[in-house]
Amino acid sequence: MYLPEYCEFLSPVQIASGHHVLEKIPGFLKALNAKRPLILADKGVTAAGLIGIVEDAIKDNVQIGAIDDDVPPDSDLKVVSRLSDVYRKNNCDAIIAVGGGSVLDTAKGLNILVSEDADNLMEFAGANKLKRPLKPFIAIPTTAGTGSELTMAAVIADHDNFIKILFGSRFLLPDIAIIDSRMTLTLPAFFTAATAMDAMTHAVESYICLQKNPLSDAHALSAISLISKNLLNVIRKPDDQEGRLLLAKAATLAGMAFSNSTVGIVHTLGHSVGGVCGVPHGTCMSIFLPYGLEYNYHLVNPFIAELLFPLAGPEVYADTPENKRAEKTIEYIRQLNQDLHDATGGRHARFLSEILNRDGEQMVKKSHFDAIARISIGDGTKFYNPEEIDYDDSMLVLEASWDGRPLNRNLVKKNA
Repeated sequence: MYLPEYCEFLSPVQIASGHHVLEKIPGFLKALNAKRPLILADKGVTAAGLIGIVEDAIKDNVQIGAIDDDVPPDSDLKVVSRLSDVYRKNNCDAIIAVGGGSVLDTAKGLNILVSEDADNLMEFAGANKLKRPLKPFIAIPTTAGTGSELTMAAVIADHDNFIKILFGSRFLLPDIAIIDSRMTLTLPAFFTAATAMDAMTHAVESYICLQKNPLSDAHALSAISLISKNLLNVIRKPDDQEGRLLLAKAATLAGMAFSNSTVGIVHTLGHSVGGVCGVPHGTCMSIFLPYGLEYNYHLVNPFIAELLFPLAGPEVYADTPENKRAEKTIEYIRQLNQDLHDATGGRHARFLSEILNRDGEQMVKKSHFDAIARISIGDGTKFYNPEEIDYDDSMLVLEASWDGRPLNRNLVKKNA
């Protein structure tokens, strides 16, 4: 066990987890002294019937102030501003966010504006700009991936400038996180794969980054084990409600882990590719994860080796020579991406050149690499990565991940 001289761990969110938890929301709202919630979602959540499930669970006991399902796939400053008008005009006093990372992050940004009676969200960008509690906020994730229901951060896009902006404060944490298995049952296979690999990345990066600690490690290892054991089974049997719940719990555990220990180069590059090319976050995470391990290999080899146990199980761990376990961990993650690629009929991208939009066109081109690498230099997650990251390092990983080549670790600078 890694025992740092000093560490911190915070996770004050009340979690309600199970197969029929939505029905408890009226009681939670009453305890929060809230009566008119604004329910946020996206069009996909509504089309899947999930807003209807939430409404049915609370309508007899809660007066809903308004429902807005016009949240786009990427949280945006303009959307947050628009929603603040919706909240105020309908005299809402709480927020219920039903959705994936974009909806939950949008809700966090909205909560800043309405709680601070502000109009310019950028005044609160960065870390610890908030000084007091915000309005009551209940988070209901519909993807088992982002962990945003347990994190003190929000990433919101500025599409005019092709960047993503980080907001960080303990006051951004939801009051209640509702983990209900009904919320992920309709998630398509390729979304299930991408979002679960997002959670996997949260857990893996939290385990190797500079701010790791025994408490975050425990949550990370549990999350990795649950994802590894259940993800492919759920892809193949999407109506497996118990498996869905276990993946959702894994995402929550991973969120608790990285919210305290932070992340590194996988997120550094993922945020930048998302900002420049509009690629879904989970897709970026799954592609860059093995490269993040290879890039940091020379500094955290023992930690990477320890991950083989929750990933592959005790027998594979015991049968693998100690000096080969780190390599086996990276190999296992690459094989998992290949298995997900096969199980989703090729929709789960293994490398950058495979990421396609709805028209079958490549979303990431080599001509984007310069902009991606330049933007990555300004991403705050790079400061917690074991190895330093500069423009050339980002280009090194981007070039390798374009067509799935293993990273040439001899080209990575050695700070060990």
